[in-house]
Amino acid sequence: MSRVAIFIGSDSDQEVIQEAVRVLEDFGIPYTLEVTSAHRSPGRTLRLIRKAEKQGVAVFIAAAGKAAHLAGVVAAHTVRPVIGVPVENAALGGLDALLSTVQMPKGVPVATMALGKTGAANAALLAAQVLALSDPALRDKLEKYKKKMEDKVEEASRKLRGTQDGG
Repeated sequence: MSRVAIFIGSDSDQEVIQEAVRVLEDFGIPYTLEVTSAHRSPGRTLRLIRKAEKQGVAVFIAAAGKAAHLAGVVAAHTVRPVIGVPVENAALGGLDALLSTVQMPKGVPVATMALGKTGAANAALLAAQVLALSDPALRDKLEKYKKKMEDKVEEASRKLRGTQDGG
């Protein structure tokens, strides 16, 4: 049973969303991945939302570029958390996607991440944190992940200090 549904607005967004896929797989979180468009396939988008809800999906991640209305459309049709990932493009560098994703009207919240691959990874981490609210094993994995990040910073600082000491 998938816990996270990932929608991308175009197959060209797949490279960006692979960062989210990697994180979800690292945490052992089942997911589905679909291409659907808020503008070109609105009926498909609605069908996929309904199907995901029936299958027990708890969190949606939607990545899109340009007009980037996919996350907002998903949020308009579900009460489950929606995390938007704006995707960069050549024309405006992703600013259009960022603004389209973050500027939601009152009552239709979308948790908006950073542009691109970093945003995709953080979307998956946020989804994991939401799921961890009711999953102690996942919460433990997240705590270990955070500790590992902390340890890497400590190690980098030790190495830096060693080079300053003539190391």
